[in-house]
Amino acid sequence: MFKTIFLIAALSTTAFAQKKGAMAPITDIEGLPRVLLIGDSISIGYTVDVQKALQGKANVHRPLTNCGPTTKGLKELDAWLNTGGKDKKWTVIHFNWGLHDLKYISGKGDKLSAVDTPNSHQQVAPDDYQKNLRTLVQRLKKTKAHLIWRNTTPVPEGARGRVVGDSNKYNKIAAKIMTEEGVEIHDLYAFAKKHASEIQRKADVHYTPAGSRKLAHEVVKVLKIEAKK
Repeated sequence: MFKTIFLIAALSTTAFAQKKGAMAPITDIEGLPRVLLIGDSISIGYTVDVQKALQGKANVHRPLTNCGPTTKGLKELDAWLNTGGKDKKWTVIHFNWGLHDLKYISGKGDKLSAVDTPNSHQQVAPDDYQKNLRTLVQRLKKTKAHLIWRNTTPVPEGARGRVVGDSNKYNKIAAKIMTEEGVEIHDLYAFAKKHASEIQRKADVHYTPAGSRKLAHEVVKVLKIEAKK
């Protein structure tokens, strides 16, 4: 009887996630590990496929928003850590900030602008990115969850508002912090760069649906969630 209820609950949660996409709230199944995916539209793209792959093995949540740059993380991380229920414990937190930090904006707001637009500048400069990320990691460590930093995926040639190579620059900053803090690093950058011609949209930082599924597969591998016996 218990197994039947458990299966129905798992299927219902997954069906709801598929219907509403990555922004569907997830109802926990008691006894399963709790996973939080923090990230921007790249993570939004792989969220549902990670949830499907770990159906019946883990409760996979994400903040119901694009997590944007580190500046947004500083303002909203405490709320995100309550995703799915206040004061519940996380088993694993897989997180990233980067593509929105290194993007170019001009004037007020955070709207993407061409790099050569007058007064255009990166939304979060490298020095500020370093400071912000250190603060965010310290807050995440207080959760006692296993932390996995997912580095930032590549900027391809022709992508508006970003510079090719900046992902690597920001990743080096992040890698230094994560190494010092003892945080596991998921090198999704290397995988995405190697397979860019197969999985990434042309002149766009985003991925095709099939590409996002491949990224999800890589995420699932590093989460190392096994079925409960």
